[in-house]
Amino acid sequence: MTGTERGFHGEKRKDRLIHEHIHDPYRDREKIKEPAFCPDCSAVRDNGRWRRGDRPAGAHEDLCPACRRINDRCPAGNLNLGGNFLKEHRSEIIGLAQNEEQKEKGEHPLHRIIRIEEGDDSIEDIHLPRRIGEALHKAYGGSLDFHYEEEAYFLRVKWNR
Repeated sequence: MTGTERGFHGEKRKDRLIHEHIHDPYRDREKIKEPAFCPDCSAVRDNGRWRRGDRPAGAHEDLCPACRRINDRCPAGNLNLGGNFLKEHRSEIIGLAQNEEQKEKGEHPLHRIIRIEEGDDSIEDIHLPRRIGEALHKAYGGSLDFHYEEEAYFLRVKWNR
């Protein structure tokens, strides 16, 4: 079927349109007025990108996508930690996760840990589950599993040792 074929009522068919593959409800759908300043985390949007920096003169306030996710408690990923090794080295492992977050935040201020759940040994964050999981696997071994839910724009990572 070509794009010029007609549907039942004679109109052009629209089911051949390219659909967005990854649906991120927190991605800006419209271009926001720049410069913008996030009042919660002090990130600055300039030239289409959120970055770290001083608030520019004349910048208007607008929450960045990461702060909107944090306020809604809706992370884009989850890292579940498990095993006896975790019980013995918990503070060291959490420290490694926080170090990975600091490295990433320097370049990408929206990539940050939302919260660390003590009871079920999970870390919820924006874009870091894969990076932290790979760092744990590289440093300590163990098993590492990734599950990406395409339609929900969510990544589940499990590390166990």
